[in-house]
Amino acid sequence: VQNENEARKAVAAVRYPPHGVRGVSTGSRSSRFGRVKDYLPRAHEEICVIVQIETRQGLDNIEKIAAVEGIDGLFIGPQDFACDLGHLGNPGHPEIQAAITDAITRIKKAGKAPGILYFDEAGAKRWIGLGAQMIAATSDSAMLVRESSAIAAKFRGT
Repeated sequence: VQNENEARKAVAAVRYPPHGVRGVSTGSRSSRFGRVKDYLPRAHEEICVIVQIETRQGLDNIEKIAAVEGIDGLFIGPQDFACDLGHLGNPGHPEIQAAITDAITRIKKAGKAPGILYFDEAGAKRWIGLGAQMIAATSDSAMLVRESSAIAAKFRGT
């Protein structure tokens, strides 16, 4: 999200009426397929909303986004963020690293949980040290590529 209006829309999208605009299903996975008693009237009390910041505009509006009722955390997307700030494919650029540090600091100061997607182990640990509370240290596709490559390597040349 880039501003408080988009943050409000994100919050509304995950809540059932009258708290939001989410479509209603009594047999969804979120209610354990209809087995959670009183799920619909109380679902809004248990939902965690984490929005992703990927642009300069989002960075500029961190405090306003964090102030939206129902926002629990703000997550930094370094690749898109780097692209938007003119460093396509280079989230390690000093300007991007400084902006991420600033973002995590401001998110914490706003009383929300900061998070980041960062596959480099040393970098991820650095963000944890700076206060990031949510780290996506890999992805399902990255794990699939690693494991399938390892399996293929076992059979090459046989």
